[in-house]
Amino acid sequence: MRAPRAAYPLTWRVMDVLERLAAIVWPSSFQRGLPYLMLMPALVLVGLLVLGLVQIGDTSLRTLDTNTFLMSESYTLANYQRVLTESFFATVAGRSLVGSVIVTVITLLLAFPYAYLMVRTPSSALRKFLLVALFLPFFIGQVVRAYGWLIILGNQGMVNEALGLVGVPPIRLLYNYPAVLFGLVQYMLPFAVLMLAPALTAIPGELESAAASLGAGWTRTFRHIVLPLSRPGLVGAGLVVLTLSLTDFAIPAILGGGTQDFIANAIYDQFFRTSDQGMGATLSLMLVAVGSMLVGVVFMLFGAGTLAMTGDRK
Repeated sequence: MRAPRAAYPLTWRVMDVLERLAAIVWPSSFQRGLPYLMLMPALVLVGLLVLGLVQIGDTSLRTLDTNTFLMSESYTLANYQRVLTESFFATVAGRSLVGSVIVTVITLLLAFPYAYLMVRTPSSALRKFLLVALFLPFFIGQVVRAYGWLIILGNQGMVNEALGLVGVPPIRLLYNYPAVLFGLVQYMLPFAVLMLAPALTAIPGELESAAASLGAGWTRTFRHIVLPLSRPGLVGAGLVVLTLSLTDFAIPAILGGGTQDFIANAIYDQFFRTSDQGMGATLSLMLVAVGSMLVGVVFMLFGAGTLAMTGDRK
């Protein structure tokens, strides 16, 4: 027996009206186009990125007229020639590449045992402590953390004061290359742990127990089971740390004191200090090209499927 009209809830009536309106606006015949509609935001973002790169590419082919401080109307490769021939840009590029590789290696060496302990520890209290310690730096901005290291590592900082208590004279711990690398490692460590933790979680603990029951020691188990199966996390974390270190601006600027600039710092100087937008655009494109080549090399060595947590990784 059909329920009386008065017993039909008002909210159901509203939903019926909305359903009819939705059928008018989006008929069932449009259902096939729904996946493409969902891709529209991503396509728009990619399109804006491509347009920006085209504009940067156009600017990189123009030189700065030092008399009028206007960009030239004609196209030229003079900016690219300067980047490839002047020693300053070669020094900055070499410092950035070498530094990012060193930071990546050190960060992975520190992040792997941290992530492994956080995933495998049976103590819930220790796991919570490690998680809090991991996420706490994200609540503090990068610039604030960098200035915090200025206070700790300065000539009158906590470290030098502690060394002075045992008769060690003040040591210059800031405004040098090791200070920049140290700051980058400290900044990148949480990112690496977050990338490694899911990969380690995906490894069944029974595999390690089975290896131990067959007489394999921890070192052998780690080398033949844990390390190979955690390769997706290692590759993903390495890519994230490498690209973020290569493009970082704040840490080299603050802890380097202007003497240990990375590529991002050189780009900033060209755009906002010398007003040479052509050279800044050239360096930006070179940075994009170098980062893309590094990612391509990683994919060639390990395969793009390496980043998948499951399935074929060849």
